[in-house]
Amino acid sequence: MKISRSSTPLILVFAILCGLQTGIASGQEPEGLNILVFGAHPDDCEIRCGGVACLWAERGDLVKFVSTTNGDIGHWGMAGGALAKRRSAEVRAAAGVLGVTSEVLDIHDGELMPTLENRKIFTRLIREWEADIVIGHRPNDYHPDHRYTGILMQDSAFMVAVPFFCPDVPPLKKNAIFLYSYDRFQKPTPFQVDIAVSIDKVIDKKVEALVLIESQFIEGGALGSADKSPDSENQRETRRQHVRESFKRRFANVANSCRDKLIELYGEEAGKAVQYAEAFEICEYGRRPSKEELLAIFPIK
Repeated sequence: MKISRSSTPLILVFAILCGLQTGIASGQEPEGLNILVFGAHPDDCEIRCGGVACLWAERGDLVKFVSTTNGDIGHWGMAGGALAKRRSAEVRAAAGVLGVTSEVLDIHDGELMPTLENRKIFTRLIREWEADIVIGHRPNDYHPDHRYTGILMQDSAFMVAVPFFCPDVPPLKKNAIFLYSYDRFQKPTPFQVDIAVSIDKVIDKKVEALVLIESQFIEGGALGSADKSPDSENQRETRRQHVRESFKRRFANVANSCRDKLIELYGEEAGKAVQYAEAFEICEYGRRPSKEELLAIFPIK
């Protein structure tokens, strides 16, 4: 069980003397991690981190997904408050499958900006969750909401430990490890695979969670149309199966692109056998973990 940040030094000494596997004496993270994932829209966290989040949750860690906009223009046939409510309900249902907590910020889709106000929102969220790990987009992503989510995460990486910034929420006593989720963008720099995680054990659970986000993956989202959207339950079920297969191919492609790292982390035989994966890059901001610490943090074995 993770030792609370409010625990007294005497408790820590007692745990170490008793030989408890808290990870504190060994330099590794204590058990029971708090992980916070930022995704620009209600579906981004689930796509990029749904598998490892499920593994963390099964291990007993606490994972929270935060959609930094409400997705209220992300559909071809509806918009505004009704769509925002629908998309929030969809990711709550997906969170129930994955075993995580979900929150959707009340910021219009397509209008997230790297402002001081939003930096404070990010800082407070990280502090309130007492995050050990924070994950978000890289700031060279194709979508402005994705880019600015990454920038706001970076801008909060130092401020979370500064006591007189947002003094209404206690600062982190130990800064979090900040990570980027996987993408294929090349400029100005390509994604660097620092950690790759097999999600074979939970791939079916992950894709079932994604299928629940029907406004995006069954009906086509912002770039869909009435002609392409299913108009019967049989057509919807056919589309669901197509979505399951499409996402499995997508995460198989991640595994193949990260094969060298999977072999490095899992060993030759097991690494070659991984079918589906998620991958992450360590942000230069925040705390820099050792390889041994990363292996303890992520559900690798």
